[in-house]
Amino acid sequence: MKHFAVIGLGNFGFHAAKALYEEGNEVLAMDTDRAKVQAIDQHSTEAVVLDATDKDALKSLGLEHMDAVIVSTGTKISNSILICLYLQEAGVKKILAKALDDDHAKILKRMGATEIIHPERDMAIRVSRNLSRPNVLDFIPLADEFDMIQVGSPKDFIGKSLIDLNLRARYNVHIIAIKEVVPENFILVPPANYVIKDSDILVMLGRSADIRRIKELK
Repeated sequence: MKHFAVIGLGNFGFHAAKALYEEGNEVLAMDTDRAKVQAIDQHSTEAVVLDATDKDALKSLGLEHMDAVIVSTGTKISNSILICLYLQEAGVKKILAKALDDDHAKILKRMGATEIIHPERDMAIRVSRNLSRPNVLDFIPLADEFDMIQVGSPKDFIGKSLIDLNLRARYNVHIIAIKEVVPENFILVPPANYVIKDSDILVMLGRSADIRRIKELK
């Protein structure tokens, strides 16, 4: 079981706290608005009314022991900046902060945020990607030159074994796992004689340029 804190219970913060709690984690949720705190109470381990810009009050919560803290305050930029600074000073190792724009993100990074969240932009990109490339089910950026994706089986792959496809030689990518939908199964490092089915989901790893070639397949 992991331990998380969510600061700010607007739409994003509320649903983040609720989802983490429903996954079986310990969740401490907080906001200055009592109504928001009451709304999240049944969807969190503990919900408190607290002004996180109060350094002493924030420090008293022992957030340095959390696996991560999410900062999702409103449109007052100075609040999130102060909170990230205080969390960093308290020794919180993982701070995820919601940014309003790129400049806000840069400041949050300098104040200690380890990961920046752009909810609307990230969702817009994901929705657009799914519309323009419906065979790509998920996309995970790794290092600068590498990506990992989950992709539905391209037509040219169906009915062929991995050894026949020889993807390492043709595309310089690796299939590191396969999710079988029918029957439901997960195969880590599938054998070379595995034959691709139209219902399979392929988990691939490779350089970004090579992954783009796979994403373009229909």
